[in-house]
Amino acid sequence: MSIALQMKDITIDFPGVRALDQATFQIDSGDVHALIGANGAGKSTLMKVLSGAYTHYSGTIVIDGKQVEIRSPKDAKAHGIQIVYQEVDTALIPYLTVGENIMLNHLVSDMGKSQWVNYQKIHQEASRVLEDLRINVSSKQLVSSLTLAEKQMVLIARAISSKCRFLILDEPTAPLSTAETDQLFRIVRKLQEEHVAVIFISHRLQELFEICNYITVMRNGRFISEDTIQSVTVNEIVEKMLGKKMDEQFPVIEKTTGESILEVNRLRDADKVNDVSFHVRSGEVIGLAGLVGAGKTEICKALFGASEKVEGSITLHGKRIKPKIPAHAAKAGLAFVPEERRKEGILVEEDVVTNMTSANLKDFTRFFSFLNFSKERKVTSQMVERLGVKTPTIETKLQNLSGGNQQKVAIGKWLVTDADVYIFDEPTKGVDVGSKKDIFTLILELAKRGKAIIYASSELAEIKGITDRAYIIFDGKVVKEVNTKDVTEEDLLFYSTGGRDE
Repeated sequence: MSIALQMKDITIDFPGVRALDQATFQIDSGDVHALIGANGAGKSTLMKVLSGAYTHYSGTIVIDGKQVEIRSPKDAKAHGIQIVYQEVDTALIPYLTVGENIMLNHLVSDMGKSQWVNYQKIHQEASRVLEDLRINVSSKQLVSSLTLAEKQMVLIARAISSKCRFLILDEPTAPLSTAETDQLFRIVRKLQEEHVAVIFISHRLQELFEICNYITVMRNGRFISEDTIQSVTVNEIVEKMLGKKMDEQFPVIEKTTGESILEVNRLRDADKVNDVSFHVRSGEVIGLAGLVGAGKTEICKALFGASEKVEGSITLHGKRIKPKIPAHAAKAGLAFVPEERRKEGILVEEDVVTNMTSANLKDFTRFFSFLNFSKERKVTSQMVERLGVKTPTIETKLQNLSGGNQQKVAIGKWLVTDADVYIFDEPTKGVDVGSKKDIFTLILELAKRGKAIIYASSELAEIKGITDRAYIIFDGKVVKEVNTKDVTEEDLLFYSTGGRDE
């Protein structure tokens, strides 16, 4: 019996870089096959070739023993190939309803057959899909009102609403809670029983052992290995990804904690943030720990002036501040790296230089408001080297960089400003293990320089590994403050799920 799908010797070039170099991949019907690699390894590029997003490649694609041409998304869908991208906001239309987004492929394919759109049928079909997936969202709700996790599930629902033989999931669990991840895995197993082949891209290596039966590793655009999931360990996978042994993930950097820099008292934001109080000292990394949807992001946005109805007091260096918009917060000395980097943290259609200097343009402005381009290029080049950003040139647009390198630029633009308080919201989401360590090192070095760090994450291992103290968030409230070294991950999870001391 032949393999259902094979990609052979796939090569593709972009200006200044070879993204894929004779890469190969194969999957059979009913397999859940992990495709992993460090940021920039080429895994997402390979899947964009398979889904018809990139057409200027060489090599062959074989389905059921026959060579096929996939040079457009339409070609891919004709062969039963569906993809759910990591960056949900680029794939959904915010001003349409959930039902219209789920049934979008059907709406487009039915154009020309009828002059009328049967909205009742659209919402009936979408509701059926949502019910099958046990997604508690109305089909008539606008996508713009959804949470990040809900948007991800809508994308998965759209893919499943069309009959597909090969489903590509690019970092599907990154925005999902534990319960939502379990729900996704249930769906994947159901598809597996129906002989759908699922290609699973994830940097959460532990979850691969729960859901996948094969694993392919890529590095520098090339195929490295294919193994059954039972035959390898996490450490072996990491070594194959990086091409070297992985050191301790959380670096140890000596730092000194000083006086309190930021004090937050009774912070409220409608029903999202409820009476939150905390403080952070110079040289200290505090965690905002909690599950997806606990209110961590809302707290970060309220601090940075990105929320409309904020009450309570924020004191920086003993002075009361009231940031009504992010510009006020940045001017006061706050920096914010948001969770949704493509939507809120970077300018994807601009180049690295523009992004790296965008938060501090006044330092790059000459007389009469002319930009000092040579200074911009010099500072950007230094920051790219310091952060290890992999980019062909500093003129490369961010949309052409991997997710991990985009995240490094999102962080780097705030390092240029030399802020006093740095707020990181899920900074390692969609980032490989090697780049994660780079980010951890960067954050601890900022603390060593006396900066105050707020680290919001649902990755409790990271809270345990990088923070000094943690405030555990549940339902928009601080339910527990802990010294991180005195608790376990199980303790953090207990309080994050609403557990209380007797």
